[in-house]
Amino acid sequence: MTARAGGVLAHLARPGDIFALWGDLGAGKTTLARGFISALVPAEEAVPSPTFTLVQTYPAVIDGAAAEIWHFDLYRLKQAEEAYEVGIEEAFADGISLIEWPERLGSLLPRRRLDVTLAPGGSADSRRLLLSGQGDWGDRLGRVRAEILGE
Repeated sequence: MTARAGGVLAHLARPGDIFALWGDLGAGKTTLARGFISALVPAEEAVPSPTFTLVQTYPAVIDGAAAEIWHFDLYRLKQAEEAYEVGIEEAFADGISLIEWPERLGSLLPRRRLDVTLAPGGSADSRRLLLSGQGDWGDRLGRVRAEILGE
């Protein structure tokens, strides 16, 4: 379900979108990011966790136009400003950004974003997905629940 939720969110994405993926270690942030990326990138593309590289990029096509997905794992960031070294400004300008551990950015995390929070569900294998966004996300999120739940 977590990877599927990522795929649903991917189909709502537009260049310039920022997805802040919140949750504890093992909450499913990388699984959601893999589902998101796999929905927009050719199937043969591997989607490794960027834990040690801090960022992986993937070419995608959205509505017939080229786009780039930036998958950040900021767990190892010591200071927020280190994100500049891995291209966060470029990603925010015209890419689609998936950010694991967004709290490491502090005040550099833009307000215009979708917060995706993963929390433990009722059983060991289940997750709760909480979505909250600003700007036009209110309109776009109206479709998410039905698509994720298959309604």
